[in-house]
Amino acid sequence: MPRVWHVPVHDATRVRDVRVAAEDAAARACLDEQRRAACALVATELATNLLRHATAGEVVVDVVDPAVLPEGRPARAVQITALDHGPGIADVAGAFEDGFSTGGSLGAGLGTCRRIADAFGLHSVPGRGTVAVARIGPVTAAPVPEEGPVRSPGVHAGGVNVPFAGGEVSGDAWSWVRSGDRVTLLLADGLGHGAEAARASDAAVEELRHCARLPPAELLQRLHTALSGTRGAAVAAAQLDTWTGRLRFAGIGNVTARLRDGGRWRTLLSRPGIVGAHRPRTVREDETVWTGESLLILHTDGLSSRWTPPADTGVPPADPAVTAAVAVRDAGSAARPVRDDTAVAVLANVPEASP
Repeated sequence: MPRVWHVPVHDATRVRDVRVAAEDAAARACLDEQRRAACALVATELATNLLRHATAGEVVVDVVDPAVLPEGRPARAVQITALDHGPGIADVAGAFEDGFSTGGSLGAGLGTCRRIADAFGLHSVPGRGTVAVARIGPVTAAPVPEEGPVRSPGVHAGGVNVPFAGGEVSGDAWSWVRSGDRVTLLLADGLGHGAEAARASDAAVEELRHCARLPPAELLQRLHTALSGTRGAAVAAAQLDTWTGRLRFAGIGNVTARLRDGGRWRTLLSRPGIVGAHRPRTVREDETVWTGESLLILHTDGLSSRWTPPADTGVPPADPAVTAAVAVRDAGSAARPVRDDTAVAVLANVPEASP
């Protein structure tokens, strides 16, 4: 059963706990010794920065799908997410420069993290806090296609998953798959908490990997059968055809979907029910246009259904996992902790490279 490590960082003793969590995750991801050492270093730097600049925060370590999917089943990566409600960073660009410091240190932490991680994203607003997300995967040689280059899907996805009350497993799970020009993002919320809830959501993720081309409504029907021996789960699935620019969505239960179209947000509706236990007779499937400005956020009920995405989500263009981490960070605080397992998954366009 997949493990999620959630470590509140409020004193120096927890820095070691974060490092050990990263090493454990790297072992589960079957990373080699060099990549395991990179995970440990990044985790240590991010946890130390929480104490030095924000006095406290939290680190979530997980094994996740890559942000950009190749064809087939890709290797997974260790994701290390640091969140705080501290003073924020006024000069984000400068914070990556070696020697930059606002806390009397050598100032090499963030620059080092960005250099050794496969992907590193940061979002910080003065007075609101900071999130940092690093992903470290296996060292693999890029395959040479036999029939010319493979067209990139042009979108990337990411998520953050926080177990309720410091649990070792989360009843929530997210994943995404690719089949040709179609990418499907799924978020599942197993009924209740703990290992049995996780078994239901994990079953949904595993079945998704066998049904990459099924449209969302048909996928939910398959999931209903796959989850019949579990507690059941609320599930939302969104499938984007990157060739036609059409997004199809279907959901059962209390997983919420928010789609940004231009400067406005709209909610994509799910049907009441529990996949694996009480599936409605018909499943409604919404279809809409996906544009260059579109952004999709799926979240479980660890975030209130009245939660509204912040106006600056994804601006400047961010790793989707950073967008997800901002949502999780803003959903709670030490004085107002989240009330459930909390998972957020985001699908976004890959920013165009600067000339």
